[in-house]
This record gives sequence, structure tokens and C-alpha cells, in this order.
Amino acid sequence: MARSSRRHNHVPLTPQGADLPVGPVDIASGTVELEVDRDDPRAVTVHVNGVPSSYVHLDDPTVLAFEYMQQMACLIDALPAGPLSVVHVGAAGCSLARYVASARPGSRQLALDPDPTLLELVRGWFGLPRAPELRLRAQDGREGLAGLRDSSVDVVIRDAFAPDTTPTHLTTQQFLAEVARVVRPGGIYLANIADRAPLALTRAEVATALAAREVSPESDGVRSPWRDVALVAEPAVLKGRRYGNLVLVAARAGADGAQRRSWLSDVDRPLRVLPVPATRLGRDELATMSAGAAPLVDPPDPAAA
Repeated sequence: MARSSRRHNHVPLTPQGADLPVGPVDIASGTVELEVDRDDPRAVTVHVNGVPSSYVHLDDPTVLAFEYMQQMACLIDALPAGPLSVVHVGAAGCSLARYVASARPGSRQLALDPDPTLLELVRGWFGLPRAPELRLRAQDGREGLAGLRDSSVDVVIRDAFAPDTTPTHLTTQQFLAEVARVVRPGGIYLANIADRAPLALTRAEVATALAAREVSPESDGVRSPWRDVALVAEPAVLKGRRYGNLVLVAARAGADGAQRRSWLSDVDRPLRVLPVPATRLGRDELATMSAGAAPLVDPPDPAAA
């Protein structure tokens, strides 16, 4: 789910000689509809069950109209050069997957979405890269992560909504533990949070990330799996002046036990010069912001009672 300042209208579109549909198309979870950008007929917004979920430019995968995706791209760009292994929890039009495939040739990506019909449609509509560059798997995000090897991916991106809120089981300590398990040293987790004042959901998700703990053989004890935790958003959204998207960032320590000192500070300037400037809050600011918020946890398992 996202906010974009672009205006759209419904008109036919013909990419690569094939007509894209006009009007709602049935999918397993409801409907998907493509809305053409009135300023650029080669670009569409993908609406899933009425919610704007992706913006796709058919000719240029580096065009990202949603502000939070531009912010995520800044964070991905700051990682060391070369191909990446990326898991997308939530697919829609696969805008960020297309971006990574273009910006990081040779990357291996997996997009998880529980709606098989949606995946089949966007694969055909947008000419998405094929496996092994981009695998599309009709599977719940948490279930999909559970099937991945330890320390096997560089980036996990959570951008899943049903219909306009993130499913609770993709926000809890148990989910984050699964994310931390599959992210390799030096890798990152990015989560899209849609929220409004008083940012109660954001505060809870931040508290969940800050409270994360894992057994650490290196320190012979328990520590946070995340070397750095941050929050990125437009200042007006951070101040609760309007509804919008915030990006939660959690970074694993490097293989030597340390995160590159400049990694997060390196993104501050790129964030400030975006078309809609964004800012970053660090761990200390987040500790103050989330004070009093309870970490999110899975509900008790009735079978264990």
C-alpha cells in the first residue's frame, strides 16, 4: 500500500504488442486493476483490491513513483556493489524486484505472494525476469521464509498488505526472528509500514525490532541480531501530520561482527535529495519514540494449552 502524488486515469495500453486489461480483473484474493499514468502512457499503477500497490514503468524499471520505494532503493544502493540475493514478502507488480534486476545485474530474487493468479498475471503483463533471476512463488511470506536456509539472503523486503494493512503474523517477534535467521551477515531487512498519527503501529513495530534477541555463541550470551535499527520517512509523516509510509530498517552485523560504520550515514544525503526529501531516525531516537510500546508477538497456540 502506498501514497503517490501522480495522477492517473483509465485508458488502454499496449506494451510489447499486447493489450493490458481495462477495468478490474478477478484474482484469488479479489481483484486487480491497472491504472495508466495520464502523464506517461507507458506506466501503470497496480491496484489490488482497490489499494495502490505498485507503480510499473514498462520501459524503465528504475522509475519508482512511490516515495517509500525510492527510499528503499537508496538503502539498497548503499549496500556493497554486485549482485544481491533478495526476498520480497509481498509481490503485487514486483516494482522493486524489477529495479534490483536492472540496478544489480546477476541478482537472484524470490517474490512471495499468496495469490497465484496475481503472480501469473503480472508475470505476463510486465515481462518480469524469469528464474533464477526472479522466482515467483504463491506462498505466504512467513511460510516462504521458513523454507529458506540460514544466512542465505542479502535483503528481505516486507511489503505485504491485506487489503490495506500488514497481516499481523508478518509483524511479530517470531516473524522477525525468521527474517534474522535467513539474512546473512551484512544484510538488511526493510519493512513498509503504512500509518497515521499517533503512529501506534509504527511505534509497536519499532519496539519489536529493538527488543529482538538471539543466542550469540561469539559473545557467549544473548544479543540483538540487528547491529543497526532505523526508521526512514518524510518529515511530515514522522511528525504524524498526515497518513503515509515509513520504512523500518534493520541491519545485520558483518561477518567480522561489525557493521560498516558509514552504511546508514551514507544514505542520509541521498534521502535528502529525493523528489520528496526523507529523513532517518537512528536507534537512540527510536528508543525514545517507542517508549511504552509493547513488542508484537504471536498469539498463544491453542494446541499448546
